[in-house]
Amino acid sequence: MKKQVVWILSAVMCISFIVLLSLQLRYMKVMTTMRHQEFDRLVKSSLYEVAHRLEVAEAQRYLEEDIREMGRNSDFGNLSPEGYYSQTQVFSFQNGTFSFSQTIQPPVQAPNPSTQTPSVPSTTPTMPSLQVPRSQSDAGIGVSERSRALQQRQLEHYLANKSLVDEVIYNMIINSSTRPLAQRIDNNTLHDDLTDVLEANGIEIPFHYQLTTNTGRVIYSCNCKDFNPTNLLANSYDQTVFRNDNPNRMGVIRVFFPTLDDYIDKSVNFMLPSLIFIAILMITFAFTLFVITRQRKITEMKNDFVNNMTHEFKTPISTISLAAQMLNDQAVAKSPQMFKHISGVINDETKRLRFQVEKVLQMSMFERQSNTMKLKEMDVDELINGVINTFKLKVENIGGTIDAQFETEDPFGMVDEMHFTNVIFNLMDNAVKYKRADVPLHLEVRTWNEPGKLMVSIADNGIGIKRDDLKKIFDRFYRVHTGNRHDVKGFGLGLAYVKKVIVNHKGTIKAESELGNGTKFIISLPQNNE
Repeated sequence: MKKQVVWILSAVMCISFIVLLSLQLRYMKVMTTMRHQEFDRLVKSSLYEVAHRLEVAEAQRYLEEDIREMGRNSDFGNLSPEGYYSQTQVFSFQNGTFSFSQTIQPPVQAPNPSTQTPSVPSTTPTMPSLQVPRSQSDAGIGVSERSRALQQRQLEHYLANKSLVDEVIYNMIINSSTRPLAQRIDNNTLHDDLTDVLEANGIEIPFHYQLTTNTGRVIYSCNCKDFNPTNLLANSYDQTVFRNDNPNRMGVIRVFFPTLDDYIDKSVNFMLPSLIFIAILMITFAFTLFVITRQRKITEMKNDFVNNMTHEFKTPISTISLAAQMLNDQAVAKSPQMFKHISGVINDETKRLRFQVEKVLQMSMFERQSNTMKLKEMDVDELINGVINTFKLKVENIGGTIDAQFETEDPFGMVDEMHFTNVIFNLMDNAVKYKRADVPLHLEVRTWNEPGKLMVSIADNGIGIKRDDLKKIFDRFYRVHTGNRHDVKGFGLGLAYVKKVIVNHKGTIKAESELGNGTKFIISLPQNNE
């Protein structure tokens, strides 16, 4: 897949995920706002209902008290005209409804042996249509005239009683508004009303409340463990009670919900699974993109490996081919010295070719088998010194020098002789490959001890390594880019092999470098490696 296609797909997927995530978050925000608005509406409606209940309860209470007082101090009986009838009138106030009833009885007369008319009580509601009983004693009186007279007096009595009721209501308004709020509203009643109305509207979360005057003076507060008056001042719902009274006599019910945020969040929790799945998809896509990018880099490194291997094999194959052709020449066959020289060239190039093939195979086998180390206690200084003596001739042929400083007090460690020798050889060989053309190569090899560790460092004054490349030099097939030049041969396996050997020795290796000022490799080996 081309790099441009990968970037286009990545950009499209990233934009899609970002837009989808932003839409989900925006929808959650809108849902939260709507829930807040709905909650505000329900709370305000509930508080208005509570205030109305308190006002109705006070009106009922004072009306009942004044009616009872009026009943004790007034006599509405014996109001029948001319002794014909007696009537009893009763006021009552129950369940918020005012009612008036009266009883009309005929006058009591001396018994007549010949004609006796029993008294017939009649109870009627307000403004009743009266049924007047007839008897033998009043047979001579016109029924229509008596009926009209009684209805006229009934109307007069009703109007008189209505004026009394109006006076009762007026006195109630005047007297009740002069009482303190603590006497007009009971704390328990207020709590019960708030609980009932809020639950009726579907609000069943804890709440705190206060009853204050219109000027802010606290009358009642709820008995809650976590009650905080500061919250009531900052985030509360207020409702004025006794709104028709004088402003100085009004009250304010203030309610606060301490768990409101959790309540709102729970109402939109159904959106969380979608956000989680979007996050999982984003992580999966990022991981897939990382794998694709990594595989693409590995493919590029393998292509470089094939190209480098082609160049590495091309030279010895060409040399062997040319030498084989020369052997067919009769002149060469007649010259023992020339024949020996050509045979030596073929042998050397064959060894070189075999060495390159074995290097690749060795790395492949080394990746599959991690327990190929044959560790034994050896003098590391002596082992490194042997490699230096072998490599010294090669360094001196290019005009370089090697400086060795063996500062260990205890040079013995558990190492694999063959693999550790290859490690030192590869690090020195890299120094030769990446030397500066204008400065003679100088190698510094140093060993020393640290607590429980044997330290080895190999430093050169070569071209150095860029900071970005420094993190990747131990990866397989990775080679520091040198443009299109192929003057530096290799497969990108040397340092990967070095890192693998040191790790299997339970040690560490790190590189320090600055572009243009050389590179330094530091190896740390445990001395008590069992």
